Amino acid sequence: MDPASVLEESTVEVDAEPYAVATTDGDLPDTFATIRDRQETTHVITENRLKEIEAQKVEPGWALLTFDVVLPFKLVGFLAIVASELAENDVSIFALSAYSTDHILVQQADLEQALDTLSDLGCEIRRV
Repeated sequence: MDPASVLEESTVEVDAEPYAVATTDGDLPDTFATIRDRQETTHVITENRLKEIEAQKVEPGWALLTFDVVLPFKLVGFLAIVASELAENDVSIFALSAYSTDHILVQQADLEQALDTLSDLGCEIRRV
């Protein structure tokens, strides 16, 4: 399976809410994503929730982009193409993978450049 052809058939959903990436000491219900490793617990949340939490570190100002396509586990290089093309256009990403698809966060200031780049890869853009 060719990742470039999958990209050409993909829709990228742009969430209307701004997001933040934050670390906390404990659990946080209703997050978009929570990642626990041996050193920290990281949460991806909408910025409007920042006032509800006691975060150790916070990086606000992210836009959430979701690839609205089912990505088979055997697909190789999908996120590599996305990350490489965005990097060539000076767009940093925070990548997350779910069971069926990938999500990336880009800084709000880089959103239009990211969307232009993804559009050039053949993705349809949908703001939700």
